[in-house]
Amino acid sequence: MEHNRILIVDDEKLISWSLSVMLSKAGYAVETAASGSEAINKLSLFKPDMALLDIRLPDADGLDLLQQFKLRDEELSVIMITANADVDSAVRALKLGAEDYIGKPFNMEALRHVIDKAFEKRQLREKLDFFRKELRKKTEHDKLVGNSASMVNLFKMIKVCADTDAKTVLILGESGTGKELVARAIHNHSARAEAPFAEVNCAAIPETLLESELFGHEKGAYTDASKRRKGIFELAEGGTVFLDEIGDMPFSMQAKVLKVIETKRFRRLGAEEDIQADVRIIAATHQDLPAMVKERRFRGDLFYRLNVMNIPLPPLRERTDDIPSLVQYFIERLNEEYGRRVEGVSPETMAYLTGYGWPGNVRELRNAIERTMMLEHSRILTPVFLNAEIKQQYETAQNKSLHVDSHASAQHSFARGHITIPTGGISLEELERQLIRMGLEISGGNQTKAAKYLKMSRDTLRYRMKKFGMSESSQKDEWCDMKTGEDSAVSQRLFPHLVS
Repeated sequence: MEHNRILIVDDEKLISWSLSVMLSKAGYAVETAASGSEAINKLSLFKPDMALLDIRLPDADGLDLLQQFKLRDEELSVIMITANADVDSAVRALKLGAEDYIGKPFNMEALRHVIDKAFEKRQLREKLDFFRKELRKKTEHDKLVGNSASMVNLFKMIKVCADTDAKTVLILGESGTGKELVARAIHNHSARAEAPFAEVNCAAIPETLLESELFGHEKGAYTDASKRRKGIFELAEGGTVFLDEIGDMPFSMQAKVLKVIETKRFRRLGAEEDIQADVRIIAATHQDLPAMVKERRFRGDLFYRLNVMNIPLPPLRERTDDIPSLVQYFIERLNEEYGRRVEGVSPETMAYLTGYGWPGNVRELRNAIERTMMLEHSRILTPVFLNAEIKQQYETAQNKSLHVDSHASAQHSFARGHITIPTGGISLEELERQLIRMGLEISGGNQTKAAKYLKMSRDTLRYRMKKFGMSESSQKDEWCDMKTGEDSAVSQRLFPHLVS
């Protein structure tokens, strides 16, 4: 309430004084004016949120003054006061935009109630406008989908951040990995879920406008500031402010955001008083912030303040196990959006999708599915309408794989019947260990390729490598051992046609 300002316009000094004392004690900032000319001057200097306006003044008609007030600030709430209340003037005042109309003498407590209700109505209207804008941007957001080990860890981190009400969270990840979805998930699963979630893309707003977008401005604060405007930090009171692509935030603005984090206060452009900020700040970027700090392109003190809770998002190429689930999820979402009844994708299409590197990550996958659904008429999506890049990368990888397989077939043939069990027998665990070693050898140590040869995910391969004590730092030595050491002898007995 401390930043709500009320201008009392009445030529009766006793009434002005009484109202001023009552409203000041209630926590409002109050100014008084005894004439129309003084009221116009105070409107520009004091910039009130509400005016209590007498309908009859020595130098002006209150209804004419009401019109002037509304022309200067259409958001201004005006309550008309008169000693001679009549229906015609009351109706006219309400038509001209007055919030309410009360007659003298009035009960102070009743007037206080009218004022409080008017401010509540104003705040609800502002929040409603904000929510409507958010809904226009996107009526429903995609969800985080996946059951790979990296996604399970991500879900755990989201829960920790939501449950602890961490005041600052930093999300790091490539473009299209779902940084906004993670920020919204933290907000929606926290105690702040009923309060606003306000988002600003720091890379999309010019530096000259970013401060106003974040902190708001007073009327006349700059050339185009025709009326007072609340910023994101004020509109998100009690909720979450999401600063997307904070790595692109101008250096001068970084200091002001740091101040908000440290003091929990900010100031509108052109204002003279600070406003309390009860918000959680979630920042995200695709950039390497530690490197930017070293290069003095990002403030170190702001980075350390934001980096209290750090959530790294894996790129899609490192969680290919999640692609089938993501594909099905997007098909279901897009079926609702386009009124389609697509059931899924063909095995060949899925091979193309899982074999692609997805530089644009989940966003690119969604766009690929959307494009295919718009062009494909059948209920099963074929590769026909996939982007050329997806097809080219998959086919290039297939040709290379065929070349490698034909070159290595003499030594590494996995055809049925070429594996023999030693007379002394062998455990399945040992068999698994040898297959993993051979997969790594064939792929030259490339875990992604080895995982494909062994028909498992990269996360699963790494888990099993750890299980068998195959540290990544010693892989090269272990592959050499397969040729010359004990492992070679075991492999020779186990796979006589696989090991030369």
